Amino acid sequence: MVAEAKKREIKEAHKRKRIMKERFKQEENIASAMVIWINEILPNWEVMRSTRRVRELWWQGLPPSVRGKVWSLAVGNELNITPELYEIFLSRAKERWKSFSESNSENDTEGVSVADREASLELIKLDISRTFPSLYIFQKGGPYHDVLHSILGAYTCYRPDVGYVQGMSFIAAVLILNLEEADAFIAFANLLNKPCQLAFFRVDHSMMLKYFATFEVFFEENLSKLFLHFKSYSLTPDIYLIDWIFTLYSKSLPLDLACRVWDVFCRDGEEFLFRTGLGILRLYEDILLQMDFIHIAQFLTKLPEDITSEKLFSCIAAIQMQNSTKKWTQVFASVMKDIKEGDKNSSPALKS
Repeated sequence: MVAEAKKREIKEAHKRKRIMKERFKQEENIASAMVIWINEILPNWEVMRSTRRVRELWWQGLPPSVRGKVWSLAVGNELNITPELYEIFLSRAKERWKSFSESNSENDTEGVSVADREASLELIKLDISRTFPSLYIFQKGGPYHDVLHSILGAYTCYRPDVGYVQGMSFIAAVLILNLEEADAFIAFANLLNKPCQLAFFRVDHSMMLKYFATFEVFFEENLSKLFLHFKSYSLTPDIYLIDWIFTLYSKSLPLDLACRVWDVFCRDGEEFLFRTGLGILRLYEDILLQMDFIHIAQFLTKLPEDITSEKLFSCIAAIQMQNSTKKWTQVFASVMKDIKEGDKNSSPALKS
């Protein structure tokens, strides 16, 4: 018994030593990468961003100290939003909050009813309290509560046609953790203006169906066995993909891993969101093949907490985003054409 206990102790010691060694190596790599990003890449951004060396370094994950800057540059600012413009819309939001708290009636503005605005503002309050609750920094009294409230409120005034939609708070929160307030708003507004995000946040069923149909082409190509298993239960992508896409995986994955997904999403665009989804399915393929409809839906709605960066990115790397000779954009264009011609609506969950 004593000998067995001693063996276990030695084994545990070796394990701890290996973990510490790996952590030290990882920290060294991050420090080394940070120097390259700061001294070489960022000063020459436009020239270097698409080079093979930078893309490979990018894939490994951005050092936290440069993450926000790289995200901002990669997302861009096509909307030409300035910090001053953010302040204008924030002032409008504050006036609206004040008027709503003082009175239950206000003239309809910008084509959006008072009831809708009030519901939107109430939903923001409710969602902020649910955003990364384990961190305690976005809840009432936390250091980032007011900042998150401000960015979401300003956005509803900036884009009344979109308003506030559940899931936005997680995206804004991740940006707040990596950028200053005005820069976070600029990145947030531009990110939500991308075709994929706009389709989902405006609940454009037609466009969403096209994204799901394109996803299924690559699902069948990469994971044919699991694809047929899902088909046998009529389990469509909207059941699990909507939540993943809405929050850009920030609610579904551990925060540090979600940030690494964001890193490559900023590099590769919307395609990487769907490639990540396929990577998750590949990672848990053996488990999912043993499950029925209900258990698959439950599993994919709440992924295991022990999911690691190395395992997931290894699975993502194995996913081929090419169908025969067509890449994601070409397949998506074909799907757009096919659905337009045939008016195919094949996702029952979206029809209901």
